[in-house]
Amino acid sequence: QVQLVESGGGLVQPGGSLRLSCAASGSIFSINTMGWYRQTPGKQRELVAHITRGGSTNYADSVKGRFTVSRDNAKVTVYLQMNSLKPEDTAVYYCILDQRGRRYWGQGTQVTVSS
Repeated sequence: QVQLVESGGGLVQPGGSLRLSCAASGSIFSINTMGWYRQTPGKQRELVAHITRGGSTNYADSVKGRFTVSRDNAKVTVYLQMNSLKPEDTAVYYCILDQRGRRYWGQGTQVTVSS
């Protein structure tokens, strides 16, 4: 049993910044990838960014250069620093954790970018 608790979502103006956090707890043994997906009504869920246990990262083209994913292995926490936010970044952001061939999901947190 793995639980993911997210924080940091909210309303921000275009060009602004937000930092999302996701802390994992429960039956944590050997985490592979942690990261973030997002979903907007009428649009399929997409990978935003992920980071491996070794620190390798991958980003969606739409966020590359603006978002940064990082992790604190001791705290079992993954972060998403979002800069230069655009209205099209508005979505529900979901934290994910991969362990033993299974993917665990957070409850989702709303990010709204609007003037």
